[in-house]
Amino acid sequence: MLESIHSPSDVKRLNSTQTRQLCDELRTFLVRSVAKTGGHLASNLGVVELTVAIHRVFDTSRDRLVFDVGHQCYVHKILTGRREQMDTLRQFGGLSGFPKPYESVHDAFMAGHASNSVSVALGMAKARTMRHENYDVIALIGDGALGGGLSFEGLNNAGASGEPMIVILNDNGMSIAPNVGAVSRHLSRLRTKPGYYEFKKRYRQLLGNGPVGGKLYHVSHDIKTALKKTLLPDSSMFESMGFSYMGPVDGHDVEALTQSLQWAREQRCPVLLHVRTVKGKGYSPAEERPADYHGVSPFDPATGKPLRTAKMDFSHVFGQELTALAGEDGRVCAITAAMQEGTGLTEFARKYPDRLFDVGIAEGHAVSMAGGMAKQGLVPVFAVYSSFLQRGYDQLLQDVALDGLHVVLGVDRAGLVGADGETHHGCFDALYLSQVPHMTVLCPASFAELRQMLRRAVLELTGPVAVRYPRGGEGAYQDCCGNETFTQVRPGADCTILTYGVLINEALAAAELLHEAGVETRVVKLNAIAPLDGNVVLAALGSEKRLLVLEDCVGSGCVGQRLTAILAQCGRMPERLILKNLGDTIPCHGTVPQLYAQCGLDAASVAAALKEACHEQ
Repeated sequence: MLESIHSPSDVKRLNSTQTRQLCDELRTFLVRSVAKTGGHLASNLGVVELTVAIHRVFDTSRDRLVFDVGHQCYVHKILTGRREQMDTLRQFGGLSGFPKPYESVHDAFMAGHASNSVSVALGMAKARTMRHENYDVIALIGDGALGGGLSFEGLNNAGASGEPMIVILNDNGMSIAPNVGAVSRHLSRLRTKPGYYEFKKRYRQLLGNGPVGGKLYHVSHDIKTALKKTLLPDSSMFESMGFSYMGPVDGHDVEALTQSLQWAREQRCPVLLHVRTVKGKGYSPAEERPADYHGVSPFDPATGKPLRTAKMDFSHVFGQELTALAGEDGRVCAITAAMQEGTGLTEFARKYPDRLFDVGIAEGHAVSMAGGMAKQGLVPVFAVYSSFLQRGYDQLLQDVALDGLHVVLGVDRAGLVGADGETHHGCFDALYLSQVPHMTVLCPASFAELRQMLRRAVLELTGPVAVRYPRGGEGAYQDCCGNETFTQVRPGADCTILTYGVLINEALAAAELLHEAGVETRVVKLNAIAPLDGNVVLAALGSEKRLLVLEDCVGSGCVGQRLTAILAQCGRMPERLILKNLGDTIPCHGTVPQLYAQCGLDAASVAAALKEACHEQ
């Protein structure tokens, strides 16, 4: 059946039996495909029937389907003509693991972060109305993303607007880890008695739209409202926002989903359709351990076991050291935004459950809460992915920096992250963290330096401190030289490479290539990129003739530009200055080495640039 599906129009032609068969085949295909490429498995297994139903009712080449977060789009990609490309998923030059409009007209909006779908969908609905166009707008949001504050801003405005749109709430009790908070508890209580909506449908058909029916409708409105409150006492949160609430619907009954979506489309008002699904549905390892199968590396589909043995990485080293620090100082506590395992805090949670706070997908709240904890004498450490911390920038300024509070940030996934691509690269934190007043930004290049710098951040420094480190493991550089602002890692008289973090490995490899070509290269590693003291910079750089600054962040406001300004003000500009960074582009997805090569940050590109500079003289 699946091989006959080349576009959504093929899905619409299926009968009920064929549709159920398609769902079964999609699950089998997903497991086999993701087992080869890696990716987000459990979330996609949970939305098979829902995605099929959406494509039976809507035309996503015209109707706008906005995903939130977006990692659950694999079935959508398969049904919209990309099945044969799934073996390239998350590979360099292949399909993205998230919706990307440059891939297909069926991808309405680039997605990768949580809680924005309702706001985006409302914007699209308003544009449709203002331009007098005719298409439907659907936001697909999970209950984990619903806990983010932005989702409530969107719901509040969308409900009040009256714009016809559908918000599908995919309620599986999880984001990556099990959901926390009052919203999750509210959703767990919502239960719809089917009789209410069947009554409502027949009620409208009976009264019709004529003048007599209209009068009867108004007369009976109070009776209908009382009935609804009796049958749906807990749905008032969404109803009060202005939504017509429907559900919960069995998210694995494709016929019921199709009928519910058709009815929701007919309402011509803001509708919230509550769908209950099982994350990992149909693949027992993922159903039993959905958090483990949220994002997976290649695995054996027969057993569910990974094909590669997990190696020590920066996240686990961070978690180990923070756990040790918590044992030494009772003020130390940890905060996560629904990323306990991903940020290495599993052992911390086991040993100190009363000092681990999971706030859900709410990074801004996490930063403000950390500020309050620090003000009252605790030492909060917020472990967060670099690209997700962007959502807490305002709070960093207002609730931490202005009072100089000692909040420690464990900035995971700094730099290029690989297969997750544009929405997840940590290519901005080196810029925006350096802008925060009183902020110290430390950049370990090895496991040993991470332990040393985290210890220093927690126990020695004051004010806000960020310790930024990459995804994955350490490279050839495994020394520990992190106490000073900068370290000369290799001497050389012909040119200088200055870098920070794990790019030191590319710098040292480039220096070796240059040595083989007869060019002796000095390599300097910055251990802290903020604050940047002018005297320290001058001491670190001396009187370089040829200087290359290597960074895996965007160019505007990067460390290289800040260094250039200091050198220019002091009249110490080198004869040749090369800034190697991402410029004004954000790389796509692929392995980190592939992306380094594409962006000219790899050892060969660095060596070639400096060799050319040396030959210019």
